[in-house]
Amino acid sequence: MWNIDEFLSGLNIDLDRLRDVFTYDPQAPMIFSSGIFLWLFVAFILVYLLLQRRTTARLLFVTLFSYYFYYKSSGTYFFLLGLVTVCDFFIARLMAREAIPWLRKAWVVLSLFINLGLLCYFKYTNFLGETFASLTGGTFTTMDIFLPVGISFYIFQALSYTIDVYRGTIEVERNFFRYALFVSFFPQLVAGPIERSGNLLEQLRKGHDFCFENIRYGFLIVLLGYFEKIVIADRVAAYVNVVFNNYEAYGSLQLILAILGFSVQIYCDFSGYSHIAIGTARMLGIHLMDNFRQPYFAMDIRDFWNRWHISLSSWFRDYLYIPLGGNRCSNIRHYINILVTFLLSGLWHGAAWHFVFWGGIHGVYRVTGEILKPLRRQIERANPVRAGGHLVKCFITFGLTSFAWLFFRANSLSDAVQIIRNIFGDAAGHYCSEWGMDGANITLLLLALIVLILISMAQERNISIYAWLNRQEKWFPFVAYFVFTILILIFGMWGDSYNAASFIYFQF
Repeated sequence: MWNIDEFLSGLNIDLDRLRDVFTYDPQAPMIFSSGIFLWLFVAFILVYLLLQRRTTARLLFVTLFSYYFYYKSSGTYFFLLGLVTVCDFFIARLMAREAIPWLRKAWVVLSLFINLGLLCYFKYTNFLGETFASLTGGTFTTMDIFLPVGISFYIFQALSYTIDVYRGTIEVERNFFRYALFVSFFPQLVAGPIERSGNLLEQLRKGHDFCFENIRYGFLIVLLGYFEKIVIADRVAAYVNVVFNNYEAYGSLQLILAILGFSVQIYCDFSGYSHIAIGTARMLGIHLMDNFRQPYFAMDIRDFWNRWHISLSSWFRDYLYIPLGGNRCSNIRHYINILVTFLLSGLWHGAAWHFVFWGGIHGVYRVTGEILKPLRRQIERANPVRAGGHLVKCFITFGLTSFAWLFFRANSLSDAVQIIRNIFGDAAGHYCSEWGMDGANITLLLLALIVLILISMAQERNISIYAWLNRQEKWFPFVAYFVFTILILIFGMWGDSYNAASFIYFQF
């Protein structure tokens, strides 16, 4: 029979590790789960509060803090962020003054050339060189090129601004520091959400409130993010990493569990970061766009991409898929547009063929869904889908996305293929006893997943936990926040399986 004392002792909780989290280490990288960020953010909030009535000083302060945040993440490569900012700011100004259409187009092409050129050099030089060498039978010496953290995110954000100015959908920004803050705003700088100028830049222009209500609501969102990241994602990563890095030693069931585990890990890891970013920004009075809306409740692949990494999927829709022709063309051209969009989305995620293959799989899913759409509608009209049918659709969609995640997580395309062979060729194969977690941590993980599912179900039904807390006695929300914080710290960070991993999307 399950015993709470045995469970807690099995976690091997060591509260002395609290010092590691709350210790100011200037050499540590600047990530949301580091002690240096905690202390600097507290200091930042105090100064931000003092500058509440000084708009220009506050704008400059937040911009400088954002650059320091990025400096602690990528070192001297913060100059690259500055280069992108300066180029796009003045290109947009020149483009806004230009009345000749072809010159306006020339300016936006220059912006595309600079931004995508920098992205290709830092992220794709080795990949393109190795691919060309393999096709031609030549040799290529891998170059030692550092990939700056978040370069894919802030370059896409900067590009959205210059393209929108070219299209005339937004006004050109004339305050350099305001535009610099738009590109470098620290909560979402290194892993999104990829904000549009029509949202973030407009808020910076109009000003924003710093009030206690925003702090309370933002802190609750931040707590949800930390719960997803350190209680679930980092814990399940212990098992996923062990299996994927030594998949030859594991049997079919363990490999399938690792694939499903990665589906959970990548969602909780990236959704966790997005919630921390959104909550941190809300504390400052800034409303960032939602990046996830319960994606594993989606009933088809199209619905999944309307819920998953919304800022990126909408970026590709608005700046690639629609300009290619979208669905305003022949069916064949429409299907090609879908495939091209998803292939490039896969390449955006990583300079390796297994990422491209992952994007291609989703492209095939989407095209197949478009082709079968008339048949599906006929079936649904003949037999209306009820609650059970919705659940079946969710499970099918989750299964399809989990299969695709295999190619995303595998160390190479050949590894992914071999894992599939091992699953179907070794159904009764040998099983390794190394799971990366003990029984207590597995129990804790399962309980945390149940809590997350319940929270997601409430969100799916538009039930606000924040509103519910506010309806209770005035003291109750404060006690609840305190208890949530303590539980996340204890059950998230202090156990044998805890591994303070960086966020997955930092590598993109």
